[in-house]
Amino acid sequence: MNRRHILALAAAAPLATPALGQNFTHPLRLVVPFAPGGTSDILARILAPELTRLLGQNVVVENRSGAAGNLGAQLVAQSAPDGHTMLLIDTGVLATAPSLYSRLPFDPSKDLATVNLLIYAPYILAVHPSVPARNAAELIAYAKANPGKLNVANSGVGAANHLTSLVLAAHWGAEVTQVPYRGGAAALAAVTGGEAQIIVNGATATAPFVKDGRLRGIAVSGPHRLADFPDLPTFSQLGWPASDSGTFQGVLVPGATPAPVVARLDEAFRTALAVPDVARRMAELGAEVRAMGPAPFRSWLAAETESWGQVVRANNVKLD
Repeated sequence: MNRRHILALAAAAPLATPALGQNFTHPLRLVVPFAPGGTSDILARILAPELTRLLGQNVVVENRSGAAGNLGAQLVAQSAPDGHTMLLIDTGVLATAPSLYSRLPFDPSKDLATVNLLIYAPYILAVHPSVPARNAAELIAYAKANPGKLNVANSGVGAANHLTSLVLAAHWGAEVTQVPYRGGAAALAAVTGGEAQIIVNGATATAPFVKDGRLRGIAVSGPHRLADFPDLPTFSQLGWPASDSGTFQGVLVPGATPAPVVARLDEAFRTALAVPDVARRMAELGAEVRAMGPAPFRSWLAAETESWGQVVRANNVKLD
């Protein structure tokens, strides 16, 4: 390659990033249907600056909490299908909602189009330091000896972490009290403050509290132990169910959004996740990049909806 060709390529390179966002005419909203401080919010705020750079328009994180995440999801489902309004959500909300509600104001399978399944973060099962249990066996023994006295904080009735804790308690043969909060951040605050004693929550949001001692880790979901917590066994190693549970964070847009716009957003999120600093921060938070595109994400979400629906029905969980 001669010097002229090199200079031509160098001159063209700066044009590549703005071109990615040439169809976006004003700032984009990245709606997080939970309060600040949870996994979705943390991820959105890490990605927003990179997306702003890639799409050529400001990407603003907007927290719209309520109705266990469905309020923000409904807002996006009913927004203009032009790609300017996106939903970043723990997909467990969308997978469980059809079974939890007899009637929803939107249909997740029709009114939302999948863009990219971004990350998977395993759950950390942790307890308040006041709980006299330092491992799984001691926790189960204590729970059995004190039926109903342990409060398990979750991010809302029917949330995936709520259903996971139901499955675990049944497996233990222990009676615990489920206490719903408005999002994972509120649930974490309840346990760190001693209002509740147990939490099953995404590693991305929970790991810092285990690291600084405000919570005591007991076990983790997922296929392997976490690098930052090598002493914590996996659910599978303990013989517990729900070993593949965790928080799967994905991005969706209004259902009628044109395929080329969806593809452009998919490309932007993939590129943002591959930025070294972003990848480093994801790893530090115990998250694994999944980057599953629109079609496989849609198939995966349909399978998750059926799987979680079985758990909802088995436990007779309803929200209306």
